[in-house]
Amino acid sequence: MTLIYDEPERFAQSALEGFCDINAHLVHPVRGGAVRATETPEGKVALVIGGGSGHYPAFGGYVGIGLADATVAGDVFASPSTESVARICRQAHRGGGIVLGFGNYAGDVLNFGAAATRLRGEGIDVRVLAVTDDVASAPRETPELRRGVAGDVPVFKIAGAAAEAGMTLDEVERLARLANARTQSFGIAFSGCTLPGADAPLFTVETGSVAVGLGIHGEPGIRDETAMSAKALADLLVDPLLAERPAGASGRVAVLLNGLGATKYEELFVLWTHVARRLRDAGLTLVQPEVGEFVTSLDMAGCSLTITWLDRELEPLWLAPAHGAAFRRGNVEPRAAAPKPVEGNAEALSFAAASDASQQDAAKACAIVERLAAVLADAEEELGRIDAVAGDGDHGQGMRRGSAAAAEGARKALAAGAGAGSLLAHAGDRWADTAGGTSGAIWGLLLRGFGTALGDDAPVDAAAAARAAAAGRDAVTTLGRARVGDKTLVDALVPFVETLDAEVKGGARLRDAWSRAAEAATRAADETTRLTPRLGRARPLAAKSIGHPDAGAVSLALCARTVGEVLKAG
Repeated sequence: MTLIYDEPERFAQSALEGFCDINAHLVHPVRGGAVRATETPEGKVALVIGGGSGHYPAFGGYVGIGLADATVAGDVFASPSTESVARICRQAHRGGGIVLGFGNYAGDVLNFGAAATRLRGEGIDVRVLAVTDDVASAPRETPELRRGVAGDVPVFKIAGAAAEAGMTLDEVERLARLANARTQSFGIAFSGCTLPGADAPLFTVETGSVAVGLGIHGEPGIRDETAMSAKALADLLVDPLLAERPAGASGRVAVLLNGLGATKYEELFVLWTHVARRLRDAGLTLVQPEVGEFVTSLDMAGCSLTITWLDRELEPLWLAPAHGAAFRRGNVEPRAAAPKPVEGNAEALSFAAASDASQQDAAKACAIVERLAAVLADAEEELGRIDAVAGDGDHGQGMRRGSAAAAEGARKALAAGAGAGSLLAHAGDRWADTAGGTSGAIWGLLLRGFGTALGDDAPVDAAAAARAAAAGRDAVTTLGRARVGDKTLVDALVPFVETLDAEVKGGARLRDAWSRAAEAATRAADETTRLTPRLGRARPLAAKSIGHPDAGAVSLALCARTVGEVLKAG
């Protein structure tokens, strides 16, 4: 178990503070992450990497010379927010453009993608790279659906070396994508991991068994097998990776045997003897192989094997000098950069002038957001229980934290004279920034889209609410890529929006139309029990999800009903 912590909710932040302090010669702490403290030339392509905390040395350990220029750290197993990604990218940018690297998880795709869109609007050229190396999470025919696990390390190492060599943004992106396409991983676990403050692991493995095809966010394996010898485990790990050998591959490979947090190095060395023999017997040449902890999952016992199929372009970049807190190669002398970046204090809130009617509606919107926060705090345990069936069980916590931050943001926006649209947009930003993860990103997009469509001039009537709901839906589905039937929040959101629109066009008052739309969302959320997930962390565990509703759809329906109750109460 994770035994050393103060407040569980500050675990990730406290760990980041300690990491930055002990590695002050390599990284500077910034809010929500760290940037390279060593000398960086102007015009260099910036590699910014990140994801949830709980995976050290990923991702902070890979900031440094020949590696990444910055890392963005979310909460434990939760994506960093859009705001954090964009803010840290601005600090890392040196004029040569940015490559954004992360594992292919729904929350990271949403938040890093939204940040890239925001930065492009500011004139910064940003390329997005989602690492997709986990062969257990999707078949070879659909690599874009695969998760990112320890394959992050060779992909980021190669991209970092290309950027350090002064290559252009186009070249760095091309080589990073090539490395990703030629990198595959497969993992096993002997026990689950326990979140700070929790009294039980996110999943358990029966004694005498091994979970095969696990995820690094506490997701259980896709199947269990009887425990076996180290030699048999090596075959279990190697065989699926050999089956992925690219056409024309030379046989020269970079190899990582990665411990997941609680597996001793001596155990990994025992396993390595069999892995190395198996790979060499297959005719492969091992180029600077690595054994140790590279991408962990808190205190999970287990390991993963990663192979990158090298070529004449990739091999020199894999071997190039590097110096980070957790990865060093060759002789590189870090030279401190000056001056140390300093973040200014947050500016006072300021909003464009709003009409009197919109300010009055803003007070009502603030009351609604506050009510949502209270209801979601009460529902935290139940939403977490639903999410734990095929996820990591943090949905309830994320919804509570996000809605609480949104309520605080709404109150501050109201005090600053915001109209209804600006208040909801600001509340959405606060929700996303605090909750992180997939649900945080989705609710941030939803509220911002809703608020932007409302604006700060006209009073909110039924027609305006229906248009705003449609705008929120469009914002979520455009960036999140989910569709009805994927077993996500969208399965409840779309029926809600369609029913609201139909009721309003039929002449219903807002409170009545909203109530009927909430009923439609609730029915749709209940019906997700029969669906098989096609997106997100639950997808590789589809069989375990059938018969249980989607947590995101359930919470969306709960929020819709709550707003309906407030509207009915006047």
